[in-house]
Amino acid sequence: MNKAYKYRIYPNGEQEILINRTFGCVRFVYNQMLANRKSIYEQYKDDKEELRKQRYRLPADFKKDYEWLREVDSLALANAQLNLQTTYQNFFRDKAIGFPKFKSKHHDHKSYTTNNQKEQSGL
Repeated sequence: MNKAYKYRIYPNGEQEILINRTFGCVRFVYNQMLANRKSIYEQYKDDKEELRKQRYRLPADFKKDYEWLREVDSLALANAQLNLQTTYQNFFRDKAIGFPKFKSKHHDHKSYTTNNQKEQSGL
């Protein structure tokens, strides 16, 4: 059984900057990986066997090209990869869902997921 917690946070100025930077980086990595998958799909969409053999770029690959991606939570970037993988698999499961769409900077709903690394006692 999975548990989810929703928290209302009141970040200070520095934390707010880091959170907004993480939103942007997660969106950027998601869109870059989607563009990569889209180009590979367009190239091999008629040959399903060859399409399955293709390797896609990972968030770590983008960190080599874009140094500023190292400033944010790496687990948030990894979760963006998992979210894209899920939407991509849903597209192949049911074509009516449609091909995954790019994330917009001007959309009101901004979010990212991260993972708890260790429990902190005494808080």
